[in-house]
Amino acid sequence: MSLVRRVKSLFSKRSNQVYVSSPDEFSRYIYNGGYVRMSESPEVQMAVDKIANLVSDMTIQLMENTEHGDVRINNALSRKIDIEPYQHMTRKAWVYKVVRDLLLYGEGNSVAHISVDSQTGLIKNLTPFNMGEVSYKNSKDSYEIEFGNKTYKPEEVVHFVMNPDPRNPQIGTGYKVALKDVVRNLKQAQETKNTFMKGKYMPSLIIKADGLTEEFKTEEGRNKILDKYISSSERGQPWVIPADLLEVQEVKPLTLNDLAINESTELDKRTIAGLLGVPAFLLGVGEFNNDEYNNFIQSTIMSIGNIIAQTLTKDIVINQNWYFKMNPRSLYNYSLTDLVQAGGEMVKMNAMRRNELRNWIGLDPDEEMNELIVLENYIKQSDIDKQKKLNQEGKLEGGDTD
Repeated sequence: MSLVRRVKSLFSKRSNQVYVSSPDEFSRYIYNGGYVRMSESPEVQMAVDKIANLVSDMTIQLMENTEHGDVRINNALSRKIDIEPYQHMTRKAWVYKVVRDLLLYGEGNSVAHISVDSQTGLIKNLTPFNMGEVSYKNSKDSYEIEFGNKTYKPEEVVHFVMNPDPRNPQIGTGYKVALKDVVRNLKQAQETKNTFMKGKYMPSLIIKADGLTEEFKTEEGRNKILDKYISSSERGQPWVIPADLLEVQEVKPLTLNDLAINESTELDKRTIAGLLGVPAFLLGVGEFNNDEYNNFIQSTIMSIGNIIAQTLTKDIVINQNWYFKMNPRSLYNYSLTDLVQAGGEMVKMNAMRRNELRNWIGLDPDEEMNELIVLENYIKQSDIDKQKKLNQEGKLEGGDTD
């Protein structure tokens, strides 16, 4: 039979027709349920959402190198990037998408097109691409980015890259390969748990019957015996059955601990947490640890934040003394007491104004607290010899002159 006839024969049988509504559903049907997207895993979703939420909460600051340290700049560029990088999205939503692209949908990549206002010459929009439609084409000295029916050069877009590919370092790689088996195991564990909780394959009673009875040779006969001796009894009443015909034995059902589902699931969750760089307690394993959480901010969150800040600096900033950075201070798990103690020490050392401390703890500024204050014995090193106690002319009356 020819291929055309085989296809026609297959689709002529309506019982064999399967309708799918999306490419993902088609893939799951083709792979007979073995295909699992990372985004479909609740554990991966929890970890990625936590990372994306924290990174998108950080402000994007435009800084300038000066002789006395780096200072923050407030101008049209800083406002554009930190307030509305894309006209239809807030900064938080825009950064959130970038992070999710890097970790999930873009597999280590996120791309936004740079559009410039022809009249002012300023950046108009950083339009994010749908990473499911983005592909890359290597050239001799560079590469090109294809989206839809257009091809873009690297200088026309902002291309965020995480985990550079060893063979093509300009392209990022995600965690799809590393997490593939773990996500599949968690999916199977969840399905096993759901089936187990339904308990359809675990009868709580086993009834032994005389196999020589003619009625037990057919399903109708077995149902007839059950209806006669068991199902007909009212709820709560004892069963009355022939001693030589039936024997009823109660079976203690298995638990999830017996199947080791909980242990294997916890191990897989810890593997996901380790690969994505989040504390395991964020996935429901273990207890909250403050030091571990703050280390998570310093490492994973700041690492992704640096990718975004450095890419924006490389692709957007022209002034060599300017750069972008993301501020993580508000993300750390500080108590009010810690803030007051740390700020209070800086106020005493003349390193902070009291209004700055009030801003830390969420209070409005006070006009009387804008001045720097110092203790009496905090003086400049160059003024040490001007202290009265070291000046012979400044000795108290009646003091020892020897």
